[in-house]
Amino acid sequence: MVTRLVVLAAAFGLAFCFVGYQPEQIHLSYGDNLSELIVTWSTLNKTRTPVVEYAVQEKRGANKFNERAEGKTVVFTTHGFKKFKNKIKTQYVHSVKLTGLKPGKSYLYHVGSELGWSEVFFFETPPADQSSWSPHVVVFGDMGNENPQSLPRLQQEVQKGMYDAILHIGDFAYDLDSDLGERGDQFMRQIQSVAAYVPYMTCMGNHEERHNYSEYRNRFRMPGGEEGEFYYSFNLGPVHFISISTEVYYFTGYGLKLVVKQFNWLEKDLEEANLEKNRRLRPWIVVVGHRPMYCSNKKHRDCSDQTARTRTGLPVGNWFGLENLLFKHRVDLAFWAHQHSYERLWPIYNYTVLNGSTEAPYTNPRAPVHITTGSAGCKEKTSPFPDDKPSWSAFRSTDYGYTRLQPANHTHLFVSQVSDTKGGAIIDSIWIIKEKNKLHFSP
Repeated sequence: MVTRLVVLAAAFGLAFCFVGYQPEQIHLSYGDNLSELIVTWSTLNKTRTPVVEYAVQEKRGANKFNERAEGKTVVFTTHGFKKFKNKIKTQYVHSVKLTGLKPGKSYLYHVGSELGWSEVFFFETPPADQSSWSPHVVVFGDMGNENPQSLPRLQQEVQKGMYDAILHIGDFAYDLDSDLGERGDQFMRQIQSVAAYVPYMTCMGNHEERHNYSEYRNRFRMPGGEEGEFYYSFNLGPVHFISISTEVYYFTGYGLKLVVKQFNWLEKDLEEANLEKNRRLRPWIVVVGHRPMYCSNKKHRDCSDQTARTRTGLPVGNWFGLENLLFKHRVDLAFWAHQHSYERLWPIYNYTVLNGSTEAPYTNPRAPVHITTGSAGCKEKTSPFPDDKPSWSAFRSTDYGYTRLQPANHTHLFVSQVSDTKGGAIIDSIWIIKEKNKLHFSP
């Protein structure tokens, strides 16, 4: 059979590697504003100019791809070293930016080139009136291609249209570079069933560190160009989201320049987000990063002994600590992962609980609310807790699961935790309510 295919391909002047031109690992991300989407995919072989053909969805069966956008291709290599006898795998990653998308529309699209096209996918664009929009976002970290416990439920819920965006806050595939990059390819194929339909926004974790984060940086496209590989921000309805790299504080062998650049960028971004005109439009500020500033898990010194580098700064001189920035600029909520568990804290600053009141701790909280959500599922299983719970920890669970975030309006924001272990049950939820709009927290 193979011989016949080779002869047939030769007869038509075709290379016998059609599958190598076939688009795979298709995923979306936001561009520099909500009228832009970046479509990214991979092929095993070099293809022609990457193209996305798309159109607003009309009546069923009457759709025509009347819009077309071209993009660019990045070539990167994965080195096998000892295990693979210094073999090198070449990867072709294509990205196309769609601009001028109409608000509040459903689009159909497919991707590829003259050498091969994908199946048809769809996405929804945000409404024109962002101020009254209440987007649904799902947040999690630490999901591998082995034991991705939460993925089937997420696939089902995305296909039902339950989410407007996904935030994956570090640690992918375990690991993207493993088995000469094949582990990463398998993972990207797995998440296509969600990431090809809603923006899949990411930040890097410690498992992405190999080869200067090259697998992560080449596979994903975030707002902000090259800087967006490490840190970026975007607006979604009444929320200003900020994604940072906690890893620059721990893998300092790549240089301290990134720590300084990120700190300066974050300070400037928070200052702009806190301008009165911007805070009125988007009163909620949410920060995401991989390693938590606080945790009560067993044997995790990087977040359980009060010396988390992102919180207090680098070991020498305590430079560039981020907790003061989050407190000063009144960040409402911070999501982390890294610990394979779920933990919600009381509003906290410098290990001091600053509840709004005893009766309503999350109404007018006087410090950011920290939540760790790193239990989506991976081969390393879940992270245990000791029996004693510290006074600053409000709720803990080692169930597999993920977190839902919904800003209901300018004063109410809802957070809930889904337990996949318990069949999709909601095991924790809070409302964060802001009746006042002070410029800064005050102890």
